[in-house]
This record gives sequence, C-alpha cells and structure tokens, in this order.
Amino acid sequence: MQSEVYLGLGSNLGDKRGNIQWAVERLREISTALTVSSMYETAPVGVTLQPAFVNAVCGMWTKLSVFELLSELRDIQREAGVRGPVLNGPRMLDIDILLYGSLVVDVPHLTVPHPRMAEREFVLRPLAEIAPGVVHPVMKKTAAELLADLDRNSQSTPPCPTGYRPSPV
Repeated sequence: MQSEVYLGLGSNLGDKRGNIQWAVERLREISTALTVSSMYETAPVGVTLQPAFVNAVCGMWTKLSVFELLSELRDIQREAGVRGPVLNGPRMLDIDILLYGSLVVDVPHLTVPHPRMAEREFVLRPLAEIAPGVVHPVMKKTAAELLADLDRNSQSTPPCPTGYRPSPV
C-alpha cells in the first residue's frame, strides 16, 4: 500500500536552491509521484543569527513505512553534507515529515504531523500551494485553513523569482 506524504525542505548553507533541487531528485528515487512547491526565501526562526533559508514542500506517494521513510530522509540529509552543531542552526539540507497520510505518531525522534507546522508560514504557504485541501489529522483543518489562521505577521516572502516547480511525475 502507498501513503501520501508531505515533506518540508530547507537549506541555508551553500547553494541553497541547488541543495533543494538535489534533494528533490533523491526523493524521486523513493516515491512513485512527486509534486514540489515554489521555493521561498525565509528568515530563520529560533536561532536568528544565521543565513536566510530557502524552503519548499513536496508531496509524494511512497510504499515506505513512516520509520523507513525517516531513515531514508536521514541518509539523504547526511549525503547532503554539513549540519551545524546547533539545533535549528545552519544546515545544507533539512527534511521534515510534515504529514504521512492521516497517521499520528508521537515517539522519541519522530512526531507526525510535524508539531510546529501549523505555526510556520514557511511550511504552510508552500504546502497550501501544492495541496490546499490536505487535512491536518489532529487539527482537522486544511492547509489553506491553517495558513489563513496564521498571524498576518508573515515569516516568509513571496516565491523566489527562480522558483523550482517541476510538474508532477
């Protein structure tokens, strides 16, 4: 059986857009279909003394279990290279599982849906771009509704002029 999954992608070191594009190509290897949002330049959250991020969201179908997927994503992140020693600090590539179908998981090292996705415009804007009707299984709201609920003090800017938006596979 396949599951519909949404992943958050981010990079703030090196060729940020290139890092996201590279990750998308690697994700094609573990999915049967892939849709990618535009890229958004965003200010860092939490640890603010670091370079701006480029963020995107991809939706995909996969046969991997949520734990197998997590293992693959960790491998992809390691292949991408440098991750700073500071939690939420600079990194070449960060991939978060935002949604995995309607699954709810809360175990050490994995919480799905992503626990802070409803608070982050840099997640919700690209998610609503590619899947406005996808429903958060705990909050019972669509991505578009969650985005509309956010405080209007936006954390992200409009899509990068060179946004990467491949057509669905």
